[in-house]
Amino acid sequence: MQIKPHKPINTTICEQARKAGSIEPFSSGKITYLAPLPLPTSIPPYGPHIGELSQVYMDLGTGSPQIFSWQMTLGGPFSLAFWFVCLTPVAGGILGLASGDGWESWTYVQEIFRESKILGLEVLFLTLTISLGVWHHHHKKRLYLIPTRFNRQRREVCFMPEGASEPVFVPWESLSAWIIEAKGVTQFGVHRQYGMGIGFHHGETLTSLEFQCAGLQLAISHWEAIRGYMEYEVNDLKSIQDLQDLQGPDDPPHEGLHTFRNARARMHQQIREGRRSRLSGFFWYLYHVMTLWTIPNRLVEWEVRRLERIGKQALPEVMRAWSEPLPEEQWAKPSEELLRLSEQVRRMHKRQPHRPITQIFAEVCRRAVD
Repeated sequence: MQIKPHKPINTTICEQARKAGSIEPFSSGKITYLAPLPLPTSIPPYGPHIGELSQVYMDLGTGSPQIFSWQMTLGGPFSLAFWFVCLTPVAGGILGLASGDGWESWTYVQEIFRESKILGLEVLFLTLTISLGVWHHHHKKRLYLIPTRFNRQRREVCFMPEGASEPVFVPWESLSAWIIEAKGVTQFGVHRQYGMGIGFHHGETLTSLEFQCAGLQLAISHWEAIRGYMEYEVNDLKSIQDLQDLQGPDDPPHEGLHTFRNARARMHQQIREGRRSRLSGFFWYLYHVMTLWTIPNRLVEWEVRRLERIGKQALPEVMRAWSEPLPEEQWAKPSEELLRLSEQVRRMHKRQPHRPITQIFAEVCRRAVD
């Protein structure tokens, strides 16, 4: 995703006095700030947009290639072609039998098959070309995309705004983070949208990076993955991305061939233990056959290797030097204010576990000002 500088909707967004828990209403919803300061949310972290993660830095805005995207890119066109070539003639024969044509309906099957195999090949070529074209467009962008990088040893964030020649470094505790809640009315009912964003202000310009989310809690969990990493509470990708627990201790942090093998082994174990039916296992195999078995997994591994080899070359030299590890005695420390307010948030959340965390943020920050 591109990091874009833009003028804020209204100038109050740029007020430096905004803290975690502040609310900014707009015509169709509201923006609720989660930082500054980056206080703990007590919500399980989830980071699908996080790419590389090490003991020094973490990249946001790229993520890792997903098996499902390759399954749809390749399996979708082949499944559609299979429907035209094989299932359409069978459906025609069944309709012939149902209409009382008897075994003469076999003629329908042959005639439909002669026509549908040509149509199926045309559909396969067209949809596969479109799918691969879309993949190539996004893959090419990923190769030269400079992610937002979080350095927890320096406690700084590196942004590369669109059109800028040099990156911008922002102190971690001054970074703004927010969640967006919006709703609109259509002919199908009320439509709700959620998002999570991070950014910083310079003058009246807001440089931000935003992600659309499926729900409010999910938006907060995206932020919690970032905050947890910077505060040494999240130390690996598995804890914030592998929700299905399909990565073994010695497996790489991204999806790949090991994901398929682990999923198949778990499925067979669940059948043996009676927690899953054999019919469910049949459909598991059917789905993977229709999506070309392990080819998507192997393509993900190839894409990850390519991104690691070429993508790093796009980073500015100053950003590479900034990403080098520091001696432990030079590591930046959290401020006294952050430690004090974080402890107050944890105590208040323990006393009132069902209270929205944003309300707790607002009360703790209000008491700090008073």
